[in-house]
Amino acid sequence: MDLEQLRKTAAEVVEREDVKYLIGWKKGTFGYRVAPAFVEDAAAAAELIFSPLCTANLATYLTLVEKLPLPRGEEADSRKVAIMVKGCDSRAVTQLLVEKGIKREGVVVIGCPCPGMVDPALLAEKYPESEEPAELKWNGEGFLLVSGGEEIKVARDELLAEKCRLCRYPNPVVSDIMLGDAVEPWKPAEDSSVTEIEGKDISGRSDYWEEQFTKCVRCYSCRNVCPLCYCQDCILDRLNPTWINRAVNFSENTAFNIARAFHLAGRCIECGECERVCPANIPLGRINRKLAREVRDKYGFEPGVDPEAEPFQASFKPDDPEDFIL
Repeated sequence: MDLEQLRKTAAEVVEREDVKYLIGWKKGTFGYRVAPAFVEDAAAAAELIFSPLCTANLATYLTLVEKLPLPRGEEADSRKVAIMVKGCDSRAVTQLLVEKGIKREGVVVIGCPCPGMVDPALLAEKYPESEEPAELKWNGEGFLLVSGGEEIKVARDELLAEKCRLCRYPNPVVSDIMLGDAVEPWKPAEDSSVTEIEGKDISGRSDYWEEQFTKCVRCYSCRNVCPLCYCQDCILDRLNPTWINRAVNFSENTAFNIARAFHLAGRCIECGECERVCPANIPLGRINRKLAREVRDKYGFEPGVDPEAEPFQASFKPDDPEDFIL
């Protein structure tokens, strides 16, 4: 993608009278870090980037910013929010539209065709970070790492994020402005990590998830980063009645994680953010992708691809045979 074109387009968008700001990515201050950028004027658009490091799904900010009530004497700013989205991010925006979590007339969607993102943890492990900000670019079928004045060519498979290996929608499914040309979709890899767990017997699966959920510290990072976890009153926070106790143990951790997973059934757009931010490195994506696979295979439903669709649990097909239920 041409960065100059990106910044020029962003500057034009934020200069519009009906747009209050644009949400995108900018370089962080350390190593490979990339930070969200809230651009309010044309000058700030010069900081925007789009690179293999822009892993974070910015759609979560659409339901987090500017919560009511407003300070006394202030009125709500009804102007639009512009947002840069990759393919998976655009599915989150689409699902929010389906659920009426946001209004279509309230957003300007800037589509960024995505050749694939790197796994930040894998990148830092193979190529340790330094204090100086580094740069990563797409380079044909691979990546080009620029750090300390040195250029290193890296094979795509060496650093590609798992969510990108499995991706079926690298191009945005909804956009008002598309930056650059669409990328050629690749054949998604088999989700071997989910298949591996499916192959275990009940006891083996129980032992596996006990080992994983015991590590959970209940920091709620997975919930906070998820673009589809936007309920203002989360049932997992309620104390009266208490659905889940505050105790950090296997039983309560399991209840928390399973409740989240089932709340996302037919809604998860498989962006992998929950797993990316988990400080305990719990493979949360495997739970969500398992449920997504069941919904896709058994009901033929995939969330976040059609803004005119009904939510999964509100959809109905008269010709549904229900063979697998009985």
